[in-house]
Amino acid sequence: MVNIDAALAGLHRDGRPIQVAMVGAGTTGRMISVQLLTPVPGIRLAAIANRSIDRAVLAYSNAGVEEVSRADDVGQVERCIERGAYCVVDDPALLCAAGNIDVIIEVTGAVEHGASVALDAIRHGKHIILVNAEVDSTVGPILAEYARKAGVVMTNTDGDEPGVAMTLIRYLKSIGLRPVAAGNMKGMIDHYRTPETQREFAEKYGQSAPKVTSFADGTKLAMECAVLANASGFGVGQRGMYGPKCAHVSEMVGKLPADQLLSGGLVDYALGAAPYTGAFVLVHEDNPKKQKELAYFKLGDGPFYAFYVPYHLPHIQIASTIAHAVLYNDATVAPLGAPLCEVAAVAKRDLKAGQIIDEIGGYTTYGVIENAKAFTSEDLLPMGVAEGCRVLRDLPKDTAIGYADVALPEGRLCDQLRAEQARHFGAGDSSRAPFKSPRDGHYGAALGA
Repeated sequence: MVNIDAALAGLHRDGRPIQVAMVGAGTTGRMISVQLLTPVPGIRLAAIANRSIDRAVLAYSNAGVEEVSRADDVGQVERCIERGAYCVVDDPALLCAAGNIDVIIEVTGAVEHGASVALDAIRHGKHIILVNAEVDSTVGPILAEYARKAGVVMTNTDGDEPGVAMTLIRYLKSIGLRPVAAGNMKGMIDHYRTPETQREFAEKYGQSAPKVTSFADGTKLAMECAVLANASGFGVGQRGMYGPKCAHVSEMVGKLPADQLLSGGLVDYALGAAPYTGAFVLVHEDNPKKQKELAYFKLGDGPFYAFYVPYHLPHIQIASTIAHAVLYNDATVAPLGAPLCEVAAVAKRDLKAGQIIDEIGGYTTYGVIENAKAFTSEDLLPMGVAEGCRVLRDLPKDTAIGYADVALPEGRLCDQLRAEQARHFGAGDSSRAPFKSPRDGHYGAALGA
């Protein structure tokens, strides 16, 4: 196990902290800023970018930092960091280009903007941490390829469920166990929740109504499990996963089909299971002597055993991901290669021809996870690119929407990345949004695909 605490303590002692910049100062961003600024030894949140400068300033002031400097160009950002001051900008490109920033945290939850920031960070040799399952589940595999080519890390974060589960998977593998499933614990799912039904809850906890809706309608779960699937090599047993009800997560050992567990592994979720938060991993052990020993230590009779972490704290655990990325070039949770799972957009209500699909966590669609092979064969529309699409024909409620059912907005980076991802990994239709040459400001030929 890498001694992260000692490495960070050494950086702190030597006055050489990891210089971190964050893009996005919403609720999650402000939670991260409070944690990193109160402080974490060896890590310094040097700069924050947000469209509204006032919110970036608020993220600092919430953590007790009252003196911040606004920068309007890269040189100002670099000089601010050199003198040990804190910096706010309204353009994330300034942070991506600043030579003395080590890592960018992208925490907007927006697909188009998040993908743009990730590409810019990679182009400038920065590690990129996505607290953004929306981007990762949509174009994470191609972003990870760009990062590998550039010699930097693109990763989701420890503390969000995919990172908690993947960290546990890696640990269990390191001690000789065989993980065969992993996933979340989920309190409820209702695909038909809307920002109106979730507004009171959102206001109570200072969250946006669409964000909270994406939790309740299952979209966020689908995206997080797709991130985990693409990093772990597991798939889903059926569209949308099984999601068995459990009193306790340990009951998952008998809830999933054994043949699917043993023929590639599954991502899934436990519904209503104590401890109600965190992530779980199932392992398989068929050695009778080892089964006897595991029974002695109260893990059950086997051959499947449940391990779990009873918390997920992204704003706190992100410090580990920062350190692993910068100090050891190690991704906490990143795609292995081609997508193994995707998230399909499904009609939340009857949709009419001419209607424009609204945002993730909105009124028109919810997301469900599907294996990439089936997703591609049906030419389904990714949930991450659905916003802004115009419906071409009437679609009944609960219809899985295909590309043939919509007209895409023009000129979007997310569509270009999807096309490049399909071309690079040899799946799907790569002709919808041909990628421009890198000379035109994009990356399409960079992988030689």
